[in-house]
Order: sequence, then C-alpha cells, then structure tokens
Amino acid sequence: MNHEHTIVDVIEGSPAWKAGLRKGDRLVTLNGRKIIDVLDFRFEEEETRLTVGFVREDGEHEVTVKKGEYEELGLVFAESLMDDYRSCRNDCVFCFIRQLPPGMRETLYFKDDDTRLSFLQGNYVTLTNVSDEELERICFYKLSPMNVSVHTTNPELRCKMLHNRFAGTIVEKLRRLKKADITMNGQIVLVPGYNDGEELERTIHDLTEFLPNLQSLSVVPVGLTKYRDNLPKIRTFTAEESRDVIGIIRKWQQICLQYFDTRFVYASDEWFLTAGLPIPSEEEYEGYPQIENGVGMIRSLTQEVEDEIDYRDGDDLPHEATIATGTLAAPIIKQLCDRVKTIYPNLNVEVFPIINRFFGETITVSGLLTGRDIIEQMSGREIRGKLILPENLLRSGEDVLLDDLTVTDIENALQTRVRIVQSTGLDFVDSLVEEGE
Repeated sequence: MNHEHTIVDVIEGSPAWKAGLRKGDRLVTLNGRKIIDVLDFRFEEEETRLTVGFVREDGEHEVTVKKGEYEELGLVFAESLMDDYRSCRNDCVFCFIRQLPPGMRETLYFKDDDTRLSFLQGNYVTLTNVSDEELERICFYKLSPMNVSVHTTNPELRCKMLHNRFAGTIVEKLRRLKKADITMNGQIVLVPGYNDGEELERTIHDLTEFLPNLQSLSVVPVGLTKYRDNLPKIRTFTAEESRDVIGIIRKWQQICLQYFDTRFVYASDEWFLTAGLPIPSEEEYEGYPQIENGVGMIRSLTQEVEDEIDYRDGDDLPHEATIATGTLAAPIIKQLCDRVKTIYPNLNVEVFPIINRFFGETITVSGLLTGRDIIEQMSGREIRGKLILPENLLRSGEDVLLDDLTVTDIENALQTRVRIVQSTGLDFVDSLVEEGE
C-alpha cells in the first residue's frame, strides 16, 4: 500500500520550512518509520530531532529537522487524518443517520466508526469494525480516552441491534484495552424492548469489570424521526418507563459508590425531563464526565446562572429578548429566565418552544432544530429585542443549521437580529441583558 502523504502547505518559519520542505512534497517516513496516518505522524513528531523521508519530483530525499520539545513540524496535509475516514459497517436498529430525509448535504449521511476520531475528537465508536492490527495500534500508542458505544454486553443481542455478526466481541475488546491501560468512556443508546430492563442491568453489571479504566457510562434514549419507512419498528420511552430507567441507574449508582467510590453510570438529561423528575444535584454528576453526551447540561447551566446571579448586582433598566428553543428544554429555559429577572426586574423575555416538524415531533432537543422550523413558527410573532438561539443547533465553527439555512437567512426572513448563546451561564445572562456585547 502506498503511504505517501502530499504536503499541501508548510508553515513559513517552522522547523520543516527551515529544513527545506515545501508544498507538493510527499511525506513517506519519519525517523525511518513509514507513516500510515496521523497517529504515526503525531507519535514521531514528538521527537526533538527527526529524519524526514520524502519524495519530490526529482526523486527521494531525506533531511534532518531539529525542533523544540513541544513544537510542531509545521506540515499541513489535505486530510486531518492523513488517511480516508473509516465508515461504519453496522446497520443499527436505532441509527439516526438512516432516519434522515433525502436531499440534505452529503456529509450528513456519512456514518463514521473511526477509532482515530474517538481519540482526536471524542467521537463514540462501536469497535465492531476494528481489526486486531488496529486494536494493537491503539494499545501501542496508548490512545486515551477511547469513547465506546457499547449498547449491550449480551453478544447475541448486540449482533441483533447492530445487525453485524461480528458485534458480539465487545467484552473481549474492552479487556484488551484495559490490559493496555487505556482509559475509556462508555455509552448505551437505550431502545424499548431491546436493551432496557434486565438487559440494561446486565450491561451495567458487566461493565463494572472495566473500572477504573472505564471512567464513566452514559445511558441515552433512542431518538426517532418521522422518516422510518422500511426500518425496524421501535418507539420512544414513556414517562413511566423513563422513571423505571432512572430507577435502575440510581440503583447501580449506589452499588458503584459502595464498591468503587464513583457513581460510574449516568442518565442523560432527557430521561428526567420526560419522566417529570427533578434534575440531579451538581454533586451527583461528579465533575460532568459526559456533559458533551447530554449528561448534566441542564444542571451545569442552572448552577452557572445561579453563580452569575450571586455575582452580579443587576439593574432596573429595561431589557427585552426572545428565545427560541426545543420543546424539551423550554420549561427549564423559562425557569432560568425567571431567576435572571430577580436581579433584572425589568427584563421582558419570551420563550418559544419550537416543534420539530422537519424531523418529527418526537425529536424535542434544540440541537436538531432547523432554520425552516424556526422561521415558519416565529413568523408573525412579536419578537422582542433580539432572537436568541442556542449554539448547539449550528454546525461546529459555522453559522449553518442542519437544513443548510444560515443565521443570516433567519435574520432576513424574520427581520430581526439573532444572538447565538453559548451553553454557559455567563453568556446566557449576557444574552438577555446585553452585557459584554
């Protein structure tokens, strides 16, 4: 296999630039080691003296590069992985990508299951498609943490849920990772009638074998859109079933506290909102190890807003704002606004829950709202001040929503200013009273 990596740019003044490497050169080796992908590159780049093997139009070359201990070489490649992204070969019964409507941007339909992205970006992977050789590379490079989508430890059930006959070896692979002292986080997507109830208890019990390397385990409910033609018949959890799930998780939290001094397993916020139960205390989230997975986001934001209220003097000036958010979080956002009004009594704010008609009304989280639904449901309404939208409905680093409409499109359609609010208490309060802008 050819492992030449075309250099698309060399940062001027960098160690590689000073050594004579240029755009268009093709990297082959570092310190005599063939570079397969970014993992090899990162590992070898840590050295302060490197022998770089590369190919130029006039043939093969080799130069020595000296650099600081934490200094980067300064090479830029076309692909961040220096290799093709590895797609998922599973056909999970709960796969969200299979539930997307046609006509969306092509990248949304790509299902990644790349262990390198787990390490580099925090993505969750099933380990189903990883070869023995790739697993050895993970162990050799000590890639930590690895974020693993477990779903169930029952081999037959996992093969059924992932629709992959090779999916039943998850426990063996986790044992290899633990033996190599790899730290991990786990995830369970819970589906009614599949891996809930006794199967959930079995999975949590089995995964305690991997503490402390397996640092945390989140349980999230399946998300279902209206685009499920020709897909397995599954449903969402009821309020009563959500309370049962929380009961199982709390039972195992107490067991884990007793034997491992950690709660270990956590329910995502959706369970409590669906069940109509209070969000747990900050202490119960033990530092929010899975906040990016929707575990403790509401408690963290609530606590940060309370801290802001305690810190600020407030004022009696008039402030106006309008918030659009998902139906699930809208009541919580309204409560937070009421708390802010205790120190800004002349704050006039309206919270509008946006029904997800694009994906279907069973999708209630704000992160899956589209510009089309926001425009259609906010048109004709009085928008006081600016329109505040949560940042999690935007593509990372851009102002584009899932349906490719932009923040500017929303502003033009509604003839109002849009304020994107970050998921911090500081920015939430600032967005309401315009402080810090």
